[in-house]
Amino acid sequence: MAEPRPAHAAEAPGPGASPGRAEAARRLISLVDLTSLTGEETDSELDALCARATTPAGPVAAVCVYGDKVGRVRASLPASAVRIAAVANFPEGDADPARAREESAAAVAAGADEIDVVLPWRAWLARDHGAALAVVEAARAQAPVLKVILESGALGETVNVAAAAKACLAAGADFVKTSTGKREPGASPQAARAMLEAVRDHGSGGFKASGGVRDTRAATEYLTLADDLLGSGWARPETFRIGASSLLDALLTDAG
Repeated sequence: MAEPRPAHAAEAPGPGASPGRAEAARRLISLVDLTSLTGEETDSELDALCARATTPAGPVAAVCVYGDKVGRVRASLPASAVRIAAVANFPEGDADPARAREESAAAVAAGADEIDVVLPWRAWLARDHGAALAVVEAARAQAPVLKVILESGALGETVNVAAAAKACLAAGADFVKTSTGKREPGASPQAARAMLEAVRDHGSGGFKASGGVRDTRAATEYLTLADDLLGSGWARPETFRIGASSLLDALLTDAG
């Protein structure tokens, strides 16, 4: 993955932001997957999304959209440090490896750098782990970088989240991701801890928090967990992401 351009230090934190919060906000901006997943985005809306991706504090990590929007996003981000992520098997998470393979391949052909595929969580809960992991393997065969969305709120108990995370990493996932953002509950610190511990124990891989992360305080909680479990230098765009749409505005306000 390409190294991001360095963030520019702000002269002062935003209104009401402490220096510590401002520092965290500036760090988090480079870790954001700026996301729009209505499926109804117009070309002008996609262009505006891409324009937001390069901020006064530096670029976000990636722009994340549906696969059929990738071509427009690629045209709006020529020669950019911002990567393009596309979702697959989304948001249903059906046990359909052919769909995951086809959607992943089409998105990559259109210019996607990363694929965020939904684990078939219903199959996982039914203990049909082979069917669930077949979707991961199908997407893995097409994706330069693969993030697997566990839908951790639906998986429920952290033991289920941990087991799914470990299996997906063993199957070749580059990241494990909390949620689609289309179901409640979304991301939670408890699920994040289980997933980060799975990454640590696996010895490689990354983590993405997504689903309800809307302000600097919430985002910082996940970043702090990563720092505590994997070391203060571990969380960088190659290993740690926050997927969100409205979060970037909050971070920019707090960054100053």
